Amino acid sequence: MSNPKHDPNYFESLNVSPDTLALVKELGYEKMTPIQAESIPSLLEGRDLIGQSKTGSGKTAAFTIPILERIHVEQSAFRDVQAMILCPTRELCTQVVREVRKLGRKRIGLQVLELAGGVPVGPQARSLETGVHIVVGTPGRVLDHLTRGTLNLSALEIIVLDEADRMLDMGFQAEMDQVMSALPENRQTVLFSATFPLGIQALSERFQNNAVMVKIEQSSEDIESLSTVEQTFFVVEEKDKVECLLQLLSREKPETAIVFCNFKATTFDLTRELASLGVSVACLNGDLEQRERDLVMARFRNQSVRILVATDVAARGIDIAGLDLVVNFELSQKRDIYTHRIGRTGRAGKSGKAFSLILEREKNKVAAMANSSGSAGSEQIIDFVKGIPEVVDLEAKMQTLLILEGRKNKMRPGDILGALTGDAGGLQGEDIGKIEIHDFYAYVAVSKTVAKLALERLQNGRIKGRKVRVEWPR
Repeated sequence: MSNPKHDPNYFESLNVSPDTLALVKELGYEKMTPIQAESIPSLLEGRDLIGQSKTGSGKTAAFTIPILERIHVEQSAFRDVQAMILCPTRELCTQVVREVRKLGRKRIGLQVLELAGGVPVGPQARSLETGVHIVVGTPGRVLDHLTRGTLNLSALEIIVLDEADRMLDMGFQAEMDQVMSALPENRQTVLFSATFPLGIQALSERFQNNAVMVKIEQSSEDIESLSTVEQTFFVVEEKDKVECLLQLLSREKPETAIVFCNFKATTFDLTRELASLGVSVACLNGDLEQRERDLVMARFRNQSVRILVATDVAARGIDIAGLDLVVNFELSQKRDIYTHRIGRTGRAGKSGKAFSLILEREKNKVAAMANSSGSAGSEQIIDFVKGIPEVVDLEAKMQTLLILEGRKNKMRPGDILGALTGDAGGLQGEDIGKIEIHDFYAYVAVSKTVAKLALERLQNGRIKGRKVRVEWPR
């Protein structure tokens, strides 16, 4: 058996603090993923780096651990912004912030701030004035704060462009250039990208110095995990797609499923139609405000919503454990997007299902799509047979309550759980689901059978010894 201290695949081999090693053990991490093993040593040395790997490969920890090792929390009297991570979407920002806080929880006093659109600028500006060590933001909102003078990056030591290819695809080139031009010259610059188009090469040439290139190919484990996904393509006319989807949902009765669409308008229309038929469903696309997105994702994670209808951009970065089913309501034109969609089910050694609704003219794409996911020809093509689906049992078992205090008010999950299950609340522990704490509000899932009672008990009782506003989320 190899010694972890001398095996480059183990965290013990890294030149990191005891706190970091203790935390990764607490989190159950043992061996590093390939992108971590290839990237972290160079990043700890302060080298510029381009990392190419797919979503879900562990890249967030690959750049977060070196950031946490580099910044100074206890010595930073004014809590200057020392590290910044740029992301293409608000959802990915939220996910990265969650990961940074998780990995940095032993750094007492660490301040991490999300700078994304969809929420007012004022509270963000006040947090920046108070002091922040790490900023995670979208190019547009970060540039907004730079222009207003509310964001000072003179002490910045490291900048990470996460999913840089997606930022270019979304038209953030100008904003990225302006943000990068405002940074100190003596800094570490890190690019992570799923692909390596010419635009990424141009970014590297302009803003990096002797960057290390790390490219992780799709591993045999990745291919094996996708091979456990049962892929079925249903040939259907456009006008019959909703009926086909209803039949599939009625038959499968998934606890959690994502239905992917190519266009925002389709997500709105489909969500309304499914909801009118009694399906527990919510919509996620780029037109939603941040508070709306947070609510949708909280309800999906806590099983207050069973079916999520989403576009690729809005769903990028979402990782839901135990997803039962993925449906391509509209087939993507890109094979890598198809692979990314279906890879959300069948994880952790479990089998999964991916259904795609295709038009007659799209049948010639099936082999290429399926083979790109490593299915080895296991896909099926079935002609849809019309019928009248009787949709039953597609309501959620949980319901979400909104508590109008959060992390900034020192609210913790245990405080909410205690208020619900203590003497005043009187509810059973099995009636309480997932609790999510945000900066200024929190969500708690409760069984539908006791939802009204839970609301009354919280409204009439106290949390942490004080009255707190609790209501149904809107």
